Amino acid sequence: MTEAVTPPPPSPTDPPWPPPEKPGDASGVAITAADIRDGAAVALAVGVAGVLLGVLWAWLAPRVQYVSNGEALFLRNTESEARIGADGTFLLLSAALGAVSAVGAFVWRRRGGIPLVIGLAVGSGFAALVGWRLGLWLGPSGDLLAAAVKAGKGVPFDAPLQLLAHGALLVWSVVAVLVHLVLTAVWGPRDPEPGGSGWGGYYAAPSAVQPAVQGGEPSDAPGAPPQG
Repeated sequence: MTEAVTPPPPSPTDPPWPPPEKPGDASGVAITAADIRDGAAVALAVGVAGVLLGVLWAWLAPRVQYVSNGEALFLRNTESEARIGADGTFLLLSAALGAVSAVGAFVWRRRGGIPLVIGLAVGSGFAALVGWRLGLWLGPSGDLLAAAVKAGKGVPFDAPLQLLAHGALLVWSVVAVLVHLVLTAVWGPRDPEPGGSGWGGYYAAPSAVQPAVQGGEPSDAPGAPPQG
């Protein structure tokens, strides 16, 4: 005959039972209004930084030059790589500004968050567009005939800036998001383990629970219930 032994009730000195977790209760995942405001602020700040990209691109990009003989326009140097150099300059500037914007966003809000990353990506894409259009506007005139007439016969003049590789417009966003994710993974705050130590149940001391009585013989251990 085997008789089950009921454990004694918990002592007042025992730690209280933890409250049950509600389904879907994830305190570290909820998106607050402050997170949305931070993401919007990052998008606005990074988008305005596109002005710097446009100014630097118009200033640093190599120039393609034409020359006129009075009847037609010709490239001054047919082996020039200035067109590719303009794309490369835009790409390098975008990558550098993407890394800087990611570091700035991480330093400003180290905890990160989905709205912050979205704001960084959206602001970076807008900044690239602003820098592209502003660089074209700040660069040489796009009217080649008017520029040739103004320069005169046999006098070289600069051609307008062109971005042949439109995929460079995505470089700022890609670099910014990747750098921010790396910074968050390495130096970002760590989420606490759920449940503290990972043990959420009640633990009774080994002496408080006695083994079942085997073979109908009463146990002489203290705390065992009387046998009927």
